[in-house]
Amino acid sequence: MSRPDWLADVVAGAAHIKATDLTAFGVPEGSAPRRSAVLMLFGESERGPDILLTERAHTMRSHPGQVSFPGGSLDPGETPIEAALREADEEAGIPPQSVDVLGTLPELYLPPSHFAVTPVLGWWDDPREVEPASAEEVHAVYRVPISELADPAHRITVVSPRHGWKTPGFLIGPDKDVILWGFTGGVVARFLDFLGWIDDMPDAPEVDLPPYMLAGRERAQDRDVQEWSHE
Repeated sequence: MSRPDWLADVVAGAAHIKATDLTAFGVPEGSAPRRSAVLMLFGESERGPDILLTERAHTMRSHPGQVSFPGGSLDPGETPIEAALREADEEAGIPPQSVDVLGTLPELYLPPSHFAVTPVLGWWDDPREVEPASAEEVHAVYRVPISELADPAHRITVVSPRHGWKTPGFLIGPDKDVILWGFTGGVVARFLDFLGWIDDMPDAPEVDLPPYMLAGRERAQDRDVQEWSHE
């Protein structure tokens, strides 16, 4: 499939970015973390270039309402690319064969959960809107225009209600009332900043998380955001 010219920045960025450009934590030498992968899927519609994101069901026991890339743990024998494509199909109905894999970002480590996550970059040449493939797990699927992510009006800072850490965030969705923060918000903010597509905004206004995002056991998402802290 043909690639638009603007994707050249994404491919070049993936080739040159280092893990330290995205996080302060590397995978500890000699450790055996749980490995997972996510799909950072770029597309294009009448609103311009976009990124696909999913919002977890609000009734999930862990990470309710979390906005993230499609993804999950690697099954035995899977590569990160295979896992990311499988999860995107299961969560958002994205056929694996329709994705042009552009490359991968460096493996990123989440110390609290002992996960090592590989972001897989892909291009999807389909302008249609996307719906959840599994309503029990996914509340909504969004194609978020890069122009909206770059708009200062949609930039926020989220303070962890448990530990006080600060993480960059974005307001997304049709009504701009859905909060993107934590691990995924950090990857989006720092990768797009590395590409020169958005500006760093450490002084973006602080917002509180809605009650439904604070439900679940031990605030699992809250434990995973410390590597994106500004402090």
